[in-house]
Amino acid sequence: LFSFLVFLRYQIYYDYPLQTYLEYPIIIAQDVILLLFILHFNGNMKQALFYAVTFGGGWYMLTLRKWIIDLAMNSCTLISAASKLAQLRCLWQTRDSGQVSALTWSMSAYTCASKLWATWYSVFSVLVLIRFITMLILNIWVTATILHYRKSKKTD
Repeated sequence: LFSFLVFLRYQIYYDYPLQTYLEYPIIIAQDVILLLFILHFNGNMKQALFYAVTFGGGWYMLTLRKWIIDLAMNSCTLISAASKLAQLRCLWQTRDSGQVSALTWSMSAYTCASKLWATWYSVFSVLVLIRFITMLILNIWVTATILHYRKSKKTD
């Protein structure tokens, strides 16, 4: 959720065309609804106010200075890359793709490739291009690792 919020705010801050980030408000709304359900069913709805205040304050503070939004964008890229590297590490250690879906990861790679192309031709933001190139490489790597460790099913 943090990455989506930062990415949306970054693109609004630099006045990028709406079509380059239109899906992020929808994704954020889905994540917020999911978070509210989790808080509700865990009996922690009082924490929702804390998250709302944090969101509002963070939304404002991200654009106090240009370097803050740029640093936040770079941090999001590092966080996303670290999560993909953690997935790769787990796959390498277990040498089993288990229930990990190659289709899901390949769709993520396709999404990154299409966003890379759209960014290249619409706004040409170096930070956004670096993010999508990094995520594309890592998504392809995870997909290839999943396919490599996929166990073939034996037929009788």
